[in-house]
Amino acid sequence: MQQPYEPLGARTGDRSARVLVVDDDPTVSEVVAGYLARAGYLVDRADDGPTALVRAGEHRPDLVVLDLMLPGMDGLEVCRRLRRGGPVPVVMLTARGDEDDRILGLEVGADDYVTKPFSPRELVLRVESVLRRSRPDAGTGALRAAGLAVDPTARRATRDGVEISLTLREFDLLSFFLRHPGRAFSREDLMREVWGWDFGDLSTVTVHVRRLRGKVEDDPARPRLIQTVWGVGYRFEPGGE
Repeated sequence: MQQPYEPLGARTGDRSARVLVVDDDPTVSEVVAGYLARAGYLVDRADDGPTALVRAGEHRPDLVVLDLMLPGMDGLEVCRRLRRGGPVPVVMLTARGDEDDRILGLEVGADDYVTKPFSPRELVLRVESVLRRSRPDAGTGALRAAGLAVDPTARRATRDGVEISLTLREFDLLSFFLRHPGRAFSREDLMREVWGWDFGDLSTVTVHVRRLRGKVEDDPARPRLIQTVWGVGYRFEPGGE
């Protein structure tokens, strides 16, 4: 069922980000939209996958809050189709305890997830964190190593001169590795430095490293650049030794 497009509000004089909330539970959708609106965001709402894609086509969102379990077209497929139109940060809502579903969400490119039931205030903080990291970093120059190049200002990454498509978190993770070649970092370190969290599900880091390897390694099953340091975590080796 299609709900009418309705921006819920924004701070006066502030050009706020647009967030699309997709959830078939009207209570959850209304509460989330209300909290985001009070935080200053422009909010669109949809209660199923096809409507979400229509909304995104009409008004390209800066971020999508996406329920995994949707009627007709699940959140995984919605995420895939949204990404075909270009990079867009996604915060996925998942049922409590469904670890496999959370992993699947990360595998298709979700930048973050929140498990139900959740605190709307926590969700707003997660949205703010993801959007803050999605903004171009004008204070950092281009980074290059091992045929990889990252331009933080343009949020653009290339491999041997060919642009590679990275999600928000994949881009941040690659940038961090390029800034710190030869150093080993634990998953806790990466979660704190890349995600900005002091705690969280460490499988998030594992999945993103695996996805990033699939885009920058010649043989992701035998990674030469992003190496596993057993008992510690990961290390970026530009020499691939």
